[in-house]
Amino acid sequence: MNLSESARRRLQISAAISLLIVLAFELGFFIHRETQTWDEACHIFAGYSYWTRGDFGMNPEHPPLVKLLAAVPLLRMPLQVPAHEKVFSKEEDFTDATRFVYSNDAEKILARTRAAAALLTLLLAILVFVAAREMFGATAAFIALSLFVFEPNILAHGAVVTTDMGMTCFLFASAYAFYRYVKRPSIGRLALTGLAAGLALATKHSAILIPPILVLLALAEVIRRPSSSGSASIRPASDSPDAIAPSRARHTLRLAAAIVVIGLIAGAVLWTSYGFHFHPRAGVEATTRILASASRLKHPFQAKMIVAFARGHLLPEPYLYGLTDVGFTAEFSHSYLLGKIYPHGVWFYFPIALAIKTTLGLLILLALIPLALKWSRTESRRELLFLTIPAGVYLLVAMASLMNIGVRHVLPIYPFLMVLSGWAASTLIEHRRQWTYVVAALLLWNLVSSIRTAPVYLAYSNELWGGPSNTYKYLSDSNADWGQQLKAVRKYLDGRGTKNCWFAYFADVVVDPAYYGVPCKPLTTIASVWLQPSMDVPTSIDGPVLISAGVLSGYEFGPGELNPYDQFQKLRPTAVIEHGVFVYDGHFDIPLASALNHVTRSQLFAKAGQLDQALAEAQTAAQLAPNSVRTQSRLGLLLIQMNRPDEARAALQKAIEAAEMVHPEFQMGAASGLRKALKK
Repeated sequence: MNLSESARRRLQISAAISLLIVLAFELGFFIHRETQTWDEACHIFAGYSYWTRGDFGMNPEHPPLVKLLAAVPLLRMPLQVPAHEKVFSKEEDFTDATRFVYSNDAEKILARTRAAAALLTLLLAILVFVAAREMFGATAAFIALSLFVFEPNILAHGAVVTTDMGMTCFLFASAYAFYRYVKRPSIGRLALTGLAAGLALATKHSAILIPPILVLLALAEVIRRPSSSGSASIRPASDSPDAIAPSRARHTLRLAAAIVVIGLIAGAVLWTSYGFHFHPRAGVEATTRILASASRLKHPFQAKMIVAFARGHLLPEPYLYGLTDVGFTAEFSHSYLLGKIYPHGVWFYFPIALAIKTTLGLLILLALIPLALKWSRTESRRELLFLTIPAGVYLLVAMASLMNIGVRHVLPIYPFLMVLSGWAASTLIEHRRQWTYVVAALLLWNLVSSIRTAPVYLAYSNELWGGPSNTYKYLSDSNADWGQQLKAVRKYLDGRGTKNCWFAYFADVVVDPAYYGVPCKPLTTIASVWLQPSMDVPTSIDGPVLISAGVLSGYEFGPGELNPYDQFQKLRPTAVIEHGVFVYDGHFDIPLASALNHVTRSQLFAKAGQLDQALAEAQTAAQLAPNSVRTQSRLGLLLIQMNRPDEARAALQKAIEAAEMVHPEFQMGAASGLRKALKK
């Protein structure tokens, strides 16, 4: 039966809407099943503070757009709000955010803000379908949308209140809008490109890649288009009949002018997201702090640009401070890949992580692109460039960066890869109908793989790597465990009837396990060392002991003796909860975990001016873990503060020796700082 064009169009729209409804249900299931991930409370409280206080000094490491969007549903709720006095204080940002969420109805706050954030995922799904349909036709569009709807990495971050999905949406929107502009220039299409680029800039700092991406796309457009002599015109085969191409020189000038206009519009959108506030808070000037932060960056060009923009008042101070924070944080972040901890980022992290985390259906379709190129028509050249250049640039820059904490940092390449896969699949089907069965089998494989993982999408890895139950062996942080399992933990403990337990929880301090009825006492983590809550960790404990995958890997502390929970890596767990929380029964000695907590207690006493108690805690820490740089350096620095130089020198020397002997590649930075302290 032959359908009319209008009937076919209605059928396509109905099918696309059905897939979008499936996506909405998947995101809703995640929203209500999984508890807060590491960053969400901070983003939520920041967005609420932007709306209600105009306080852009909170959480400046990310621009405000997604946080503003997520916080809109909270504005009518009667909420208890912490005072939050400091500006640009990451520690207070996180601790006050935790109080904000868990002193109110945390479940309602998370559900509402996640639902708002999920709107960007639905918008991106629509853009993927529309772009693929315009570029390559309905078959490619449905294949791309199907890949999107059942991609676990999209589902893992699609309803989380972070900036990753927002950046993914607006980078793709920027490239697609610019594609439509160069295909048929108009003021409206130019303005839409500037708006999309501005929304990206207002979402995540990595959006500074959009200007060079647009320049490269414009350059590719100029090179791709044949030159014309005199006033003659060229009509590209891929454009509509009424699109007449000017000479190459005129075309180049028009594209250059367009990019300038896009930049101006994008800058205006960025300023709008900050309410046109230059300072982080009314009456608070931050240029001096920005200059000091920029001076610590290792890249002179980056530092000079930030300084110039700050002094010239060209961009908001919180935005510039966030840029310096991201650059500085990347310089000391560890990486965890294939079971090995690296003291810094490694260039091959993202290619391997993508191979582990991406569905096999999508990977196989991407592998078929060379075959599709062999059989494709040349009129798709522009479209392929507009998909490969943004994805390629973004991936290459990510590989060159030092921040290796999750596939989510290259999530923006996924929509481009999905549309490319849709094109490849539709090209193969058009060439030979038998490919329909292969493509259908791959899409079905993706569907089954996604359903089997639901709703624990964060821990997904494909079947070649053993699935989500094995992800922790190869990757850490948001790839496997972002602290989202507390409801499942409570259910497990209730099933055992457990009332006494210990928990080394990855998102400790920034999430409150007690809110969900988890009865375990906390153990030392990097979060507790950094954010310094008051807690008591003995040298020996009896199980059940629960340890998050992110803590167990040791990637934040370091390998071997640097990891307080290294012994547990060699033990078989009693149970594994949602692929990310390991349960151990027995009696365990944990001297380093206890020692690090005594270091924290020493710091708390010192802040309170109780130096004698601080010294006692520091001495206890050094006795429990005499080969720890952290314990010996804490003791030495405190003794300097107490004007006891001889004793301080001995402790600092021990700390330096430990840094040089125990995994020195992870501790040489500490050794350098301690030598400076020793010379004073």
